[in-house]
Parts: sequence; structure tokens; C-alpha cells
Amino acid sequence: QVRLVESGGGLVQAGDSLRLSCAASGLTFSTFAMGWFRQAPGKEREFVTGITWSGGRTYYADSVKGRFAISRDNAKNTVTLQMNSLKPEDTAVYYCAADRGLFDGVRSRAGAYDYWGQGTQVTVSS
Repeated sequence: QVRLVESGGGLVQAGDSLRLSCAASGLTFSTFAMGWFRQAPGKEREFVTGITWSGGRTYYADSVKGRFAISRDNAKNTVTLQMNSLKPEDTAVYYCAADRGLFDGVRSRAGAYDYWGQGTQVTVSS
């Protein structure tokens, strides 16, 4: 059984930092691209960032570029999202997702991902 479990969310003030983690089990982690998505109330789920299965390439939404950083540890089956300079508009439920894919790349379409975590709430107050 595949499980993705996010942790690290919380309530912070604008300008603060948070570090989200996602622990994966039940899959060959090193063969999956990993992504972080977020969904704010009343909005569609949106791609935030992704990392290739090898960890060699990362991709970011324009809204978080320069502020967020994704990394992975294939030995520990974890993917991490470091979020700096948080803004109120970053408030959302953040989801970790795994994409078995067919190439060493990252897809930004939520429907391409095979497995999802339950999400963790991030709230940024102004």
C-alpha cells in the first residue's frame, strides 16, 4: 500500500519560513518524480514545485520561484519543501504527490500524479 504523509504545516506570519516534509512508503521512491501542489479555499489545486526522480532537476511555479526550494532524499524516501518569505497568498492545503511518469522529468498537471498525501494546512497571516 502506497502512503504519502505530509508534515510541517502550521500558522505563521508573513515573512516567516516553514519546512514541509513528505514521507513515502510502499513504492520504489527513486523511480517517481515528486511534486507539491496546493489548494486554497474556492480555488483549483495548483502546481507549486516538482523534482525529478533523480533529484537532478527542479521546477517551480512563478509565484514561488526564489522563495521555495524542493529537495529529496532517495535513501530516506522523503521529499522536503522549504518555504521562505511566506505571503498570505501562500495560505492553502499543501499536498505531496508522486508521479511514476515515463521519463526523468516533472509534470505540472495534477491528473498526471498517481499517488497523493492527505495534505497539510499552511496559513500565513498578514
